[in-house]
Amino acid sequence: MKQITLLLLALTLIILTACQSRPTEISGENIDTAGGSYKNVSVNELATMLKNKDFVFVNVHIPFEGDIAATDLSVSYDQIAQNLSQLPSDKNAKIVLYCRSGRMSEIAAEELVSLGYTNIWNLEGGMVEWEQAGFDLEK
Repeated sequence: MKQITLLLLALTLIILTACQSRPTEISGENIDTAGGSYKNVSVNELATMLKNKDFVFVNVHIPFEGDIAATDLSVSYDQIAQNLSQLPSDKNAKIVLYCRSGRMSEIAAEELVSLGYTNIWNLEGGMVEWEQAGFDLEK
């Protein structure tokens, strides 16, 4: 009887270990553009990424309409090339861009890719979708 109990306990531990949740790999949707590509991420993917933030988070929207928490920089989408000194000097560094609807951040992503940046991410749908999904903005 004791051996059966130990066997059941061992099987339970094996099953629980196998079922533990592992971090979700965020791969994003690859968007090809002149000179390379960037990745689009959904609001839910971004929320997951923010839990273990390993990137520079940039609001490129003008005029200012708020920030997503953990934003590092605000740089106007049409001035991104003139403000490279604010971005990491390593062109392989992970940079996530967003704006109000996603269009300005797409333009900024394309610009950065054309300048040789290789790890650019864009919030698809921007702050509009972020709020529609129930997340807050800092005003």
